[in-house]
Amino acid sequence: QVHLVESGGGLVQAGGSLRLSCAASGRSVSRYGMGWFRQAQGKEREFVIGVSRSGGSTSSADSVKGRFTLSKDNAKNTMYLQMNSLKPEDTAVYYCAARSTASYDSIWMFAAGYEYWGQGTQVTVSS
Repeated sequence: QVHLVESGGGLVQAGGSLRLSCAASGRSVSRYGMGWFRQAQGKEREFVIGVSRSGGSTSSADSVKGRFTLSKDNAKNTMYLQMNSLKPEDTAVYYCAARSTASYDSIWMFAAGYEYWGQGTQVTVSS
């Protein structure tokens, strides 16, 4: 199984940028479809952006399109989330997740489909 640890969260002003990292250990990230989810206080966990096992395809929620970018570095066994033009509504705990899949091209947008989760990192955007 794979163990995931997020880092890079913090407090940033609206319009600013942050880069989150998700470091994997135990197994290579190339074996998994992966994604970022977030959960704001009092709300359900929601899909932010995901990447296929091959790394060739990504899909993001409409709310972050054009602002957030996901990348995966198989050599470092790490996934990144670059967040630009941050808004107060982006404030949440951000989680990375991994899903075992035989498909190299599919992206899963439902939290229930992911088996492995990090502990989360808090992102707070002030207005």
